[in-house]
Amino acid sequence: MHPDTDEDLSRRAFLARTARTCFGLSIGGTAASLFHPRALAAHPEVVKAGGGRARHVIYLYMAGGMSHIDTFDPKPEAPREIRGPVSAIPTNVDGIQLGECLPMLARHMDKVALVRSLSTKQGAHEQGKYLMHTSYAPRGTITHPSTGSWVSRLAQPLNDALPAYVLVGGGNRHPGGGFFEPQYGPLPIGDPKLGLQNVRRRKNTDEESFRRQLDLRRELNHDFDATYHQGHRSVRAYNEVYDSAVRMMRSKDLEAFDLSRENADTRAAYGNDRFGQGVLLARRLVERGVRYVEVEYGGFDWHADNFEQMEQKIPVLDQALASLLDDLSARGLLDSTLVVVATEFGRTPKVKPNAGRDHFPKAFSCLLAGGGIRGGQAHGATDAKASEVTENPVSAQDFNATIAFALGLPHDLALMSPSRRPFRMGGRGGSPIRSIFG
Repeated sequence: MHPDTDEDLSRRAFLARTARTCFGLSIGGTAASLFHPRALAAHPEVVKAGGGRARHVIYLYMAGGMSHIDTFDPKPEAPREIRGPVSAIPTNVDGIQLGECLPMLARHMDKVALVRSLSTKQGAHEQGKYLMHTSYAPRGTITHPSTGSWVSRLAQPLNDALPAYVLVGGGNRHPGGGFFEPQYGPLPIGDPKLGLQNVRRRKNTDEESFRRQLDLRRELNHDFDATYHQGHRSVRAYNEVYDSAVRMMRSKDLEAFDLSRENADTRAAYGNDRFGQGVLLARRLVERGVRYVEVEYGGFDWHADNFEQMEQKIPVLDQALASLLDDLSARGLLDSTLVVVATEFGRTPKVKPNAGRDHFPKAFSCLLAGGGIRGGQAHGATDAKASEVTENPVSAQDFNATIAFALGLPHDLALMSPSRRPFRMGGRGGSPIRSIFG
């Protein structure tokens, strides 16, 4: 049975309507994602970060299962039935090669640690994506917090006026804040070119009128809060997120969401597509203290025409990622920003007759850069066919524990769900890949 009553749900609906109709606000993009009844949990103290050099994370997620053998783990000596028509290209680090569609990233290999030994047992998209984001397999009785929400929950805020976690272009299947309270969930941005919508006062409402409406809201809520605040997390959550939205709309840092403030050359360097502009938005946000920005890039499920699809999709990633590494380095932000490229699984090494590759969780690759990572290395290895992990296997739990370690956060700290079960950012037994740090 769900812990929230119909009365609780009607209160949430009332508060959401009040925000929209009185003030013209749409807090966080969609009320359903921020105020989901499952996003309610205990409220232990924020952990003070220590040890890690990273203060921010830019997490680039390749939805659909990006082929490892065509990108981060090429096998130039393998037969054509394995490698297909793809060539391996050298990088600026001796002994490390990339797939031919990543020439711009190849010039930045000295900043990058490839993780070539990821392996899971989740070969379906939804389950694989969920595992990579949460460190747990999906269950019908609970939604686990995503890594970004763990960072938002555990790390002290760097800018009180902006959300700690922003999700650009994420799909409906994203776990978001899971069982954490709504303020730890992501602020969703659909189209980065449009920025953050519905965070301005209505044109016919001046500052004085707006202030009076806020005062009226506080007065109407006084008795209700005094009666229900301690016992109803949903009421507290609404008030906290509402107040945060008001702070944000009054902050000068709101301009971080406006890409028109970047010059044309910078915007073009990232690529004028939605993903490239999302990566540029991520850079602008971490500059202003946002802890965690995830940008999703979908469309990697290539069961047919793998190589034609690759020629369209991978250069977009290559351009945006290389420009991000350039930009962060030039601005002195790379050492304090962990850049992650992840996906839910790889693709089958053997090419199908229709030039496709199927799902392959047994061995795949991800990437880490900045944030104290020692660049110019490949951690782990697969065999000559990219089908078996042969060195230093890494689980999804290990990978997420490594993100926590980079930030100086405790990957093994247990927080309790509403059902009083312990969960951790690094899942059950996750261990950071400490050797990749400089």
